[in-house]
Amino acid sequence: MENLNLDFPIEIICEGIVDIAVPRLESFKRGFWDYAPARAPVFYNPRMRTCRDIAVLALQSYQNIVNRDLNISEPLAGCGVRGIRFAREVKGIKSIYINDINERAYHLAKYNVHLNNLEEKIFVSNEDANLFLSKHAAPGDRFDFIDIDPFGSPVPYLDSAIRALKDRGLLALTATDMASLCGVYPRVALRKYGGLSLRTEYCHEIAIRLLASCLAWTAAKHNIGIKVLFSHSTRHYVRIYALIEYGAKKADEALKNIGYILHCSKCFYRETAQDILLIGRDSRCPRCNSTLKTAGPLWLGKIADKNFCNKLEENLERKDFSHICHETRKIVSSLKSEADAPITYYVIDEICDKMGIPTPSLKEVINGLLGMNYRASRTHFNARGIKTDAPAPIIIEVIKRSVKKIS
Repeated sequence: MENLNLDFPIEIICEGIVDIAVPRLESFKRGFWDYAPARAPVFYNPRMRTCRDIAVLALQSYQNIVNRDLNISEPLAGCGVRGIRFAREVKGIKSIYINDINERAYHLAKYNVHLNNLEEKIFVSNEDANLFLSKHAAPGDRFDFIDIDPFGSPVPYLDSAIRALKDRGLLALTATDMASLCGVYPRVALRKYGGLSLRTEYCHEIAIRLLASCLAWTAAKHNIGIKVLFSHSTRHYVRIYALIEYGAKKADEALKNIGYILHCSKCFYRETAQDILLIGRDSRCPRCNSTLKTAGPLWLGKIADKNFCNKLEENLERKDFSHICHETRKIVSSLKSEADAPITYYVIDEICDKMGIPTPSLKEVINGLLGMNYRASRTHFNARGIKTDAPAPIIIEVIKRSVKKIS
């Protein structure tokens, strides 16, 4: 291996159980407010450690389920940290193909592969991501797992990734363009994802459902269906893990999960509708007669599979994964508890602000709803959020009752 000659400073860091050479981010900051990863010549974001931890855990869980050696790919690899962690931390990996169009990223990734003695398992290339994936679209060359982790939207890579996956392969997608996905720029979301986003208290769940809907429509064009096994919203990004299932019937079944959310910003009323064109629907709220806003088309199916969550938890108990961060453990536990919960969530602070009353404890409100035989649980989307099948008037009643107890 040749000496690494780069025109920017690097440092060796430890993540998971691997050592990685990364850009020295402090050298690229113009002030304490600056986002150094975006300025570095090779992308590496230490704040995405949780995302990579969950990816390692999800890939191991998937390998446990299919019980075979896997060929996997990361077409937007940056410095290669994710693929290298897969190689060292996940059992049952046959080969890993990592790629980046950035020539400096390519050289740094090759160095990191050498640093971790993985030349026989990891193959590095320097191509356009779609071109790289298209070269693996033939049946004998497809991957078991592809991880798309771009800076922005993963949509430009969906067609190529789907064509490069085996039947019942796993696709992981990250989206960081939260302004469009969360309703700040709904027309941008429509252009990119084929659906309108909505600025609501549960906008991060809408973001995941919008991304999943886009994936379902894209896969259906290839007579392929999807099943979302796991998803999460963490800080500045959303992430989904979806199983790819070949066949026109599977595609049709997946599209049955597509629909809309109708939302009233005045009285917190919301409902789902699967009529694609919403023909003949009243656009007024049935409770307060305000105008209903619409988000979608969205994925209305499950965004976490309980059996897959159980497998994630099983692997977290293994000694091999003792290095997985605490935040990952919290997300997995929370997603398992809300896997079968209703669509959308209520943020107690938002309701109390609108009503002009003090905010009670979340536990008190949840217990009040459970006592009335409704389902209620916390959600990882928002620390002050509740997933429940209780209608908004009941939630408001329980909140008022809880406030009286603390008055």
